[in-house]
Amino acid sequence: MPQHPEILITIAVITILVFSMILVILRRYRKCPSDKIMVIYGKVSSKEGKNASSKCLHGGAAFIWPVIQDYQYLDLTPISINVDLTNALSRQNIRIDVPSRFTVGISTEPGIMQNAAERLLGLRMAEIQELAKDIIFGQLRLVIATMEIEEINTDRDKFLEAVSHNVESELKKIGLRLINVNVTDITDESGYIEALGKEAAARAINDAKRSVAEQNREGSIGQANAQRDERISVASANATAVNGENEAKAAIAQSDATRREREAEAARRAIAAENVAKAKALEESYQAEKEAEESRAQRELATQKADVLVAAEINKQRMEIEAEAAAEVARRQAKGEADAILAKMQAQAQGMEEILTKQASGLAEIVNAAGGDPQSAVQLIIADKIEELVKVQVEAIKNVKIDKVTVWDSGAGADGKNSTAGFLSGLMNAIPPLSDTFRMAGLNLPGFLGTPAEQADEAAVAPVEVVAAAEAAPAAETAAPESK
Repeated sequence: MPQHPEILITIAVITILVFSMILVILRRYRKCPSDKIMVIYGKVSSKEGKNASSKCLHGGAAFIWPVIQDYQYLDLTPISINVDLTNALSRQNIRIDVPSRFTVGISTEPGIMQNAAERLLGLRMAEIQELAKDIIFGQLRLVIATMEIEEINTDRDKFLEAVSHNVESELKKIGLRLINVNVTDITDESGYIEALGKEAAARAINDAKRSVAEQNREGSIGQANAQRDERISVASANATAVNGENEAKAAIAQSDATRREREAEAARRAIAAENVAKAKALEESYQAEKEAEESRAQRELATQKADVLVAAEINKQRMEIEAEAAAEVARRQAKGEADAILAKMQAQAQGMEEILTKQASGLAEIVNAAGGDPQSAVQLIIADKIEELVKVQVEAIKNVKIDKVTVWDSGAGADGKNSTAGFLSGLMNAIPPLSDTFRMAGLNLPGFLGTPAEQADEAAVAPVEVVAAAEAAPAAETAAPESK
């Protein structure tokens, strides 16, 4: 067989090209890890069918078309940023320092993720951190400028809520989201916040000192002016002193109560938040268990239904097959019986046809033997059967038991016969004459067999041809045995 090297080379080149295309397709099918965002850019289209700057995928996979498309990843790792804000001007024009730590990360929300692809793709982590830090600085200063120092110092929740709202709304514009905010301590360069604390402490101390001084003054006056009432004045002074001490203690207790009330309120909020979170977790757990139980119940119900329906369907098919088999057997049996009956009837018909054919042939031979005269042929047949006819007549009295018959014979009768002879003669006369038998059959007795009694006076002489036919009858009977 001749070899064609050009064909072999062509096949090898095509195989290499196909294999290379498969490798290229496999290398361009990229999967996106769960901690990254895959940004496909180039020739891409949006859901509305319009051209878009990029397409973002968080999880899943996509085919990157060669030449017209390319891809990069955005890292979802959280970024921790130290923001040591100093000299921030408050609403009271007092500069304060707010050291804090912010945790941010790239958002996975569809619209915000598109902003990250357009503004952060290709930037290093340090560059993204600096960009976010600048936005946080500006928004933190803006929030501080709208609040008084007392609000910032005493109501931290309100301060953190305002900071989170302003900062996150700005971070979303570049594709970031705020994860956490921590404010460590707040100070001011003028010592206002520290002075507020000292003022509260000094107010309590001064109140106590004033009460003591007043009591001492009251005691000295009482001692100088009322020696007589020394005991009363001393008791009154002591009572006043005790009263002052009690007021001081009440003030201290009031201050402690206020502190404890605020601590209790903070603890209550924390406990309430924890309880709400726990209740929500329990509710989700109960809901998941409920859905699992419902799914299991539905699966068991479907299994039981399938078992019952499959068994019923199998039983139904088995009964149908058995009924069809029984019907087929009955049909075949009925067909066999019908075929047997048909064959039997056909055989009987064929036998009857054969008998009639033979009889017709015999009759034709008898007619031919009678010289073609049908009347002579009939006479020949009757002559052949005369013995049987007489035998049939005699059969009528054949079984009469003569020895069992008792006849009272009284002697000779009028005609010269005794009673016994008359009985036997009458018994024989009871047999119908042969001519009557023929007449009942619609025939006339041939002349050669005799004439009826009413025509006895007219003797009949048989023609010569009838005698000759009688002599030829045995030969015809031999030729047509089936006619008997």
